[in-house]
Amino acid sequence: MKKITSKLMSTVCLLTAGVLSQTAFAATTLTEGELVIGMEITYPPFESYDGDKVVGFDPELTALLSKKMNVTPSFSDNKFTGLILGLSANKFDAVISGMYVKEERLKKADAVPYARTGAAIMVPKGSAIQPRTDKDLCGVKVGLQQGTSWVKAFKELSDTYCVPNGMKPVFVQEFPSAPEATQAMLSRNIDAQVEIAGAANMFVKRTKGRIQISSDDLIYPSTLGIYVKKGNHKLKAAFEKAMAEIKADGSYAKLLEKYELSPVK
Repeated sequence: MKKITSKLMSTVCLLTAGVLSQTAFAATTLTEGELVIGMEITYPPFESYDGDKVVGFDPELTALLSKKMNVTPSFSDNKFTGLILGLSANKFDAVISGMYVKEERLKKADAVPYARTGAAIMVPKGSAIQPRTDKDLCGVKVGLQQGTSWVKAFKELSDTYCVPNGMKPVFVQEFPSAPEATQAMLSRNIDAQVEIAGAANMFVKRTKGRIQISSDDLIYPSTLGIYVKKGNHKLKAAFEKAMAEIKADGSYAKLLEKYELSPVK
């Protein structure tokens, strides 16, 4: 009788722990059992539309994490520049959108690193301008998607390298989206475009060789992060736990290999 009672108590304790764990996690998302991810869905190969379906690295990563977190994922399409603001305003639970982990963003939100990459320089095929490194961009008209960290990087490059060495600064022009910057480059309104390497490779393929990558190596290597609302420690911990689990089961490594990204430790 004591053995039966002991087994029953153990079962009850396990069930109670499971319910409490799910309840604790549910309290970290806006809607119980759901995980709404903010992203700009015009950014292949990280995220883009294939018909009505959202495809790319970030949606596939979200699917892996959501399975471990026992939630149903969905995506909210927003402009890149408004993603952190939307997160603070409770428009979605997290941001996964090829966004670098940067100090200025960490003042407004918390982040969980999920991959490493860097930027590539693109130019129209046959262009007389062939920048190999960021320092070759002095005096060049460079197109960027609005809200990227490279605006600050090129300002620093201009102030500390270009101008002191008697060259013109990098002329930066921002566009609402990366594809619009690419179109401006193809129209010769700008000389070059800087974009995350994975996206740059995709743009080269989609334009059927009308643009090329001129840089020899990645510039400004950085870490990509999953952003959660500042102070939402439980959701951040849930993402960290899920990340550890997909690393352990091998699915993370396979996804990185598919999209040619580097892992975070």
